[in-house]
Formats: sequence, structure tokens, C-alpha cells
Amino acid sequence: MTETFTFRADALAAAVRAIVAAAGSHDGEAAQVAANLVEANLRGHDSHGVGMVPRYIDAVLEGGLAVNAHVAVRQDSGALLTLDGRQGYGQVIGQEAMELGASRAKAHGVCVVGLAHSHHLGRIGQWAEQCVEHGLVSIHFVNVLSRPIVAPFGGRDARLGTNPFCVGIPRPGGEPILLDFATSKIAQGKTRVAYNKGLAIEPGTLIDDHGEPTTNPRYTVVEPIGALLPFGEHKGAGLALICELLGGALAGGATGRAVSDGRRRVLNSMFSILVDPDRLGTAANLAEELEGFVAYATASPPQPGVGRVRTPGEPERETKARRLVDGIPVDSVTWSEIVGAGAKVGVAAARVEALARG
Repeated sequence: MTETFTFRADALAAAVRAIVAAAGSHDGEAAQVAANLVEANLRGHDSHGVGMVPRYIDAVLEGGLAVNAHVAVRQDSGALLTLDGRQGYGQVIGQEAMELGASRAKAHGVCVVGLAHSHHLGRIGQWAEQCVEHGLVSIHFVNVLSRPIVAPFGGRDARLGTNPFCVGIPRPGGEPILLDFATSKIAQGKTRVAYNKGLAIEPGTLIDDHGEPTTNPRYTVVEPIGALLPFGEHKGAGLALICELLGGALAGGATGRAVSDGRRRVLNSMFSILVDPDRLGTAANLAEELEGFVAYATASPPQPGVGRVRTPGEPERETKARRLVDGIPVDSVTWSEIVGAGAKVGVAAARVEALARG
């Protein structure tokens, strides 16, 4: 295993902010991107955290990521919005898209948002959390325009993206229910983290470039490329296909097979449904039934090795509380990549290190 460094959240965000700003982003955008990435690390999703910085900087330098871009409205039918992310930072585009959707959902009771052509939207749970703050239930289907990295059920090579699915449900007086997962067995970024740490992947997760089972994460990081497997066999593969068609095509974007220019970028499109339970007239019923059913479900006797039954979103909140105290771990390979990304845009390694160490 490689060495691991530990950083305070605010100091790590300052280092990331400096690198993103040096790549051309104005201060507000740089701060928004840094905060989003560090929040992903705090939640335990290192795959969507600061380790993305080197990929973002490469994409900016190659022209696949547009700095200081804002969401554009392509069609407005009141409760229906078609938006274009213009290849801007997903941390900005996602926030703007959901604010537009939330304002319409509060006005009309519901809003369907098709967002196309955003650069990497990051942790999709962030956008569900944003909707929850407005008291809205939200459902999100996302596709990934990049090199295919997930095999369809029964297939021997990659034809799908990791295509996330997410649901957020507000919980008056308590923490929300937040379901957020890739339709692959694990997110692709988790294989990058494992590769950088020198760790093997759990059996049954990957196939190599010949379609044979492997535990070596290099088959999703460096050539020759293999594939991740979908979660739940045909179920995960089926949901991935739905995310491709709804999150990509229905939202106004492209499907994965359309990516062919070879640039190192990750584009997302997202199809979102936002519902106001108050306007639906079922808010009180939702709150009462939610509490009753959550209490019933989590009262199940835990299996050996499990402390208690949790709801979706709880493990992430627990990880955040712990990492705010103990710090955010970053392996030395990932850290060297981040420092190298800074050098590409003129931020000296000593400055990155000084900022990250506070």
C-alpha cells in the first residue's frame, strides 16, 4: 500500500481552489468546485473528491471543460425545463440547474428538468440534497459520456457508463433519505483510488480486456481496458440502460456511443423529476408514513458484524462527522497527481503543499 496523508477540510479546499483558479476559473467558481470536491471526500466518496482535480485540469487544457460557463435555458414550458450545461464545471451547472428546477417545482408543484452537456456533475447526491433543502422530493437519472467502462449483463466488454441513479426525500425534523449509487458494482473512481493505493478490487467486480474475471484495478485505469460489472446483474444493467436513455437522450444529450473525439473529459446529462409534497397534498402523509416505516425497517435485528440497520445517507453523514475531526485521507499517488496538476497551471508544488497543510 502507498503512504496516506491527512488534511483538514478547509486547508484541502484552499489548495484545490488555488489550482482551479489558476486554470482560469473566477474566484466564485473555484470556491464552488473546491467545496463540492472536498464535501465528496468528507462523505467518504473519495472517487468523486479531490482526486478528480488532475482530470479536470487536463480537460480544461485540452478544451473539453469550459471554465466560467453557466447553464443555458434551451426550452421553457413552465413545469418543463430543457437546459444545456455548455461543458461547464458540473459543480456550477448542477447547482444552477437544480435552483431553476426547484423554483419551478415550488411554483407548479412539479418540475421535470432535462440537463444536457454538463462536465462531470460529481456526487449526484449533492443535487438531491439541494432539492431536499427546498422541501422537494427528487429523482435523478444520469448518463456518462466518456470511454465506456461497464459491461452489459452477459457481455464481455464495456458498452455502458457508470450511470448514477439518485433519490432524495425530505424528512421534516430529521435527516433526509438519500439514495445515490452508480449502476456499476462500484464507481469507476473507486478503482482509480484502489489502483493508486496498490489495492485489489473485490472479486466479482471487474473483468479484464479479454472478458475474464480479475481483481486488478488497472483494467479500468490504464490500457488495455477491461470493464466493471453492473450491480445486481441484469437489474443493474437494465437500470444503467434506462439512465442512458432518460439521462442522456430524453434530457437532450447524447448517448455513450457518440463519444469518439478522444479528448479526456467526462460529460454528464441528467433527467430530474422534482416534486413538492405540499403542492401534491401528501406532505403530512409522507412525513408520517416515512417515520413509521423507517422505524419499522431499521428495527430489524442486525446481522453479525453490523452495529445497526441504517437508512440511505446515514453512512455518509457518519463519515463526514468523523473526517471533520480526524481529517481527510489522501493517498500519496493521488496527492502527487494533484500537485502535478497545479504545476501544469503555474501553481508551484510548495504553494499547494503550504495551502493544504494550512
